[in-house]
Amino acid sequence: MRAAFSSALIEAAVNDERVVLLTGDHGYALFDEFRKRCPHQYINAGIAEQNMVGVAAGLAKAGLRPIVYGLSAFVPVRVLEQIKIDVCYEKLPVIFTGDGAGLVYSTLGTSHQSFEDIACLRAVPYIDIMSPCDAHELTACMRMALELEAPVYFRMGKADVGPVHSSLPKLKRGGLTQVRTGNHPVVLIATGSMVKTACALGDELDASVWSVPWIKPLDAVQLGGLATSATAFITMEEHSSVGGLGGAVVEAISEATPVPVLRIGIGQRFSETCGSHAHAMREHGLDFSTVRERVIPFAAKWKAV
Repeated sequence: MRAAFSSALIEAAVNDERVVLLTGDHGYALFDEFRKRCPHQYINAGIAEQNMVGVAAGLAKAGLRPIVYGLSAFVPVRVLEQIKIDVCYEKLPVIFTGDGAGLVYSTLGTSHQSFEDIACLRAVPYIDIMSPCDAHELTACMRMALELEAPVYFRMGKADVGPVHSSLPKLKRGGLTQVRTGNHPVVLIATGSMVKTACALGDELDASVWSVPWIKPLDAVQLGGLATSATAFITMEEHSSVGGLGGAVVEAISEATPVPVLRIGIGQRFSETCGSHAHAMREHGLDFSTVRERVIPFAAKWKAV
């Protein structure tokens, strides 16, 4: 996904000289080709993320299209106030990219893990939230983000779990994208890295699987349509189970066609041990076997309804 992200940035900057990439002293190897191709469209703002957002806001007001890059623990979490006041309050077209979202930076501990970023931004007006599941969704999301002319948060997990799509999907703002059809009455809805897990469980259950590359806004009409023929939903995300995709789905359907929702995500706790990304996923119950232990009995319960 990071290679696709680099390619998408270069494509954007080459096609539009207004595109400017700002980084908070991160991503050197990732941006080698960008700096070579577009040296005058690159700014290293240093380890000063809050100031970087202010600079991006000024560039946007001057007619440029800033893309702000940082680790998701810092962008958006450390700079939430600046995103709110400097960018969203004035509806400026700044794209914020949070790399290493979720538990990817597992070896660096809680300070570098970010599983509250979606929740933080869902309450801030005027900003869209994107969470692609693979390189194809990432490329499609980046192109649409540049077309929006509005604030966007682009959530990117550094751990590449492999492709979900065979080609660039056709996305619409707020829409869910079906990645597997099925006959089971329980529907699996996932975002980011957890879409691959959902697909594996969908194969086992013969259930339909939907990827959510656009978490905010979320198409409540589309979700309501799915709910009319489903007995239950299961949401999956490498994010807190509070305030993320699961919460957004529950809120969207609660006033229309409510169905039971099993929300699979990170609980209300920090990491207590250190290890690989796979280790962190196991600690927080997001590894395949633990997720399966929760999904299979829930799906069986609601299959007979």
